[in-house]
Amino acid sequence: MKYKEVQEIAKKTIDYIKSEIKVGMSLIDVRKKCESKMIELGADSFWYWDVGAFVFSNDETTLSISGKNYNTADKEINSNDIITIDLSPQNLNIWGDYARTIIIEDGIVVNNTKDIKNDEWRKGLTMEDLLHQELFEYATPNTSFEQLYFHMNDYIISHGFINLDFLGNLGHSIVKNKDDRVYIEKGNQCKLKEVNFFTFEPHIGIKNSVYGYKKENIYYFENDKLLEL
Repeated sequence: MKYKEVQEIAKKTIDYIKSEIKVGMSLIDVRKKCESKMIELGADSFWYWDVGAFVFSNDETTLSISGKNYNTADKEINSNDIITIDLSPQNLNIWGDYARTIIIEDGIVVNNTKDIKNDEWRKGLTMEDLLHQELFEYATPNTSFEQLYFHMNDYIISHGFINLDFLGNLGHSIVKNKDDRVYIEKGNQCKLKEVNFFTFEPHIGIKNSVYGYKKENIYYFENDKLLEL
């Protein structure tokens, strides 16, 4: 499989789980369904601590923890809920990495951000879209990971949000071994063009809020143009 094919496994799995999620379903079942679907679609394993789907809901959406410490909460989905799902399929050491925050209102998944009734949730997902748009505006092949880190964190703060990531970074390179990743973080002078692919996955929230938001894609440059995998 190629990287685009493995990433497509993750994208299709998010589409699938949106159609499966129901009020009263446990987060443990959500995880199981996501992981089973990724295997069905061609993943042979999961590269991040052998966890295929990290699932958080409601006030746990602000949590940012290492995969080695993750346990899926024994919680059920409510009729009005916010759920973040982060997927990490792989096939023969080729990774996918994809995350979305899903909104449920009146028992139904809201697919269009502008249709979200909850003001804070709508603003959070709108901000995620803005951040990914800003990546296209700002990033060049010669942009360093550190430059991207400072620019995007300034952008987050200037729009009234905070970075919730437990290490403060905003993404990482896509490699074969998770220990070889380089991050969108302070001090990393590596340029974006020096890696084949990188994730952009801002995990943001409003200060003192119980809700967090995440949107993750893989990006790469082709002929100096930034593209989403």
